Amino acid sequence: MALPAEKERYTFADVLTWPDNERAEIINGEPVMMAPPPSRVHQEISFEISRQIGNYLDGKRCKVYPAPFGVRLFEQDGDSPEDVDTMVEPDISIVCDPSKLDDHGCKGAPDMVVEVLSPSTQRHDQLVKLGLYQRARVREYWIVDPMNKTTRVMLLDAGGTLQLHEVYDRKGVAKVNVLDGCFIELSKVFPE
Repeated sequence: MALPAEKERYTFADVLTWPDNERAEIINGEPVMMAPPPSRVHQEISFEISRQIGNYLDGKRCKVYPAPFGVRLFEQDGDSPEDVDTMVEPDISIVCDPSKLDDHGCKGAPDMVVEVLSPSTQRHDQLVKLGLYQRARVREYWIVDPMNKTTRVMLLDAGGTLQLHEVYDRKGVAKVNVLDGCFIELSKVFPE
């Protein structure tokens, strides 16, 4: 993507002016170019998790949003787009507070975020985004690894740290901790 003009700090206001076919996240005012379109397997995994969660949430208050869906992790009421210097696009976001939703996505931390690893994004998802989600106080973070067919579930502890809670393999049934009674059949997420 060709950014309009070299700037020291980009904000959500800049993102709103970029062409629809050019996507980037901004982290602390720095643009991070989105990787090429994800693989078919990545999309199948993301779709299946979204589908299972969506089926569970039918008629409930919480909503599931697959990418592309903008999440302004640190935006607060009264902030203008020029004030927001961090916006990410998780593979899947679950939001239970409707007041956080607007036409552009989610302002503030979703209740849960899922990232499906790709070779080009795995370091970013496991380090940079983990740090952002922790600082924003996302309550539950899943890192789904298509290569190893594992799902790591991290939960926010009382001290504000995302701690590894459980690791599931492809035969497991993963509990969605922020949604009472919601479980994901991983054999459908990672078919043979």
